[in-house]
Amino acid sequence: MKLYKTLNGIVLGYEDSLYEVEQDWDTLVNRDHLYGFLLGLMPGLKTATLSGICAPVGGQEIWAAGVTYSRSMEARMEESKESGAADLYDRVYHAARPELFFKSAACRVSGPGEPVYIRKDSAWNVPEPELTLFINSNGNIQGYTAGNDMSSRSIEGENALYLPQAKIYDRSAAIGPCLYVPESPVADDTEIAMSIFRKGETMYHDAVKISRMKRKHEELAGYLFRETSFEHGCYLMTGTCLVPPNEFTLKPGDVVEISIDAIGTLKNTVSHNSHR
Repeated sequence: MKLYKTLNGIVLGYEDSLYEVEQDWDTLVNRDHLYGFLLGLMPGLKTATLSGICAPVGGQEIWAAGVTYSRSMEARMEESKESGAADLYDRVYHAARPELFFKSAACRVSGPGEPVYIRKDSAWNVPEPELTLFINSNGNIQGYTAGNDMSSRSIEGENALYLPQAKIYDRSAAIGPCLYVPESPVADDTEIAMSIFRKGETMYHDAVKISRMKRKHEELAGYLFRETSFEHGCYLMTGTCLVPPNEFTLKPGDVVEISIDAIGTLKNTVSHNSHR
């Protein structure tokens, strides 16, 4: 089933039906056995229509995992050659401890149809499509969404310590279109696809299955929750294996579409931050 956060409230999608859920988002989603709870709610719910879809986030922070696919490792090594830090990413990929970093507060996250930003002080910018976990405050994975981890490859490539500037800025993260709450964990053959369009022309398209990921979802969640608590739960982007060619960089007006089996499509237009 799917939970949509809209301008008018919360809508629950189950099979071919939509239902209105009159509850607070953070209270609703932050529980164990979320699928069973939602199933039990449905008999008493009114039918609903779906419009004005927002990012499926309330008080949750967005975190991210890096270098979880071999292609991501290779891309980071390529961009860091000149700085002499290429072997850093090889070590991270093979290390016992994963790379985890804070990505965004809820107030800076973009939802479906909203813009994602590229930095004006960066010459090389790319989107990163990622299966994103919803983990409740007990550290248990309860759902999934699609995520876009916008990234400045030129800034990170200049110096690995610049990672926060390359990754964390206004509208550098997008999630949606829904919180997908399945009865059982997503299958290993779940496919992530990304397309980038410029003036109607396809600039990039590729797809990959999450079975290519080196680390397990529970492993990533376990490390994140070792010494950090999340009152309302959190989202964790799990890394990307889809990287556009080195000669490609995003431009304002580009459209990024990220599709994940069972979850749906997250679509955003690229822009500069006009307020900065």
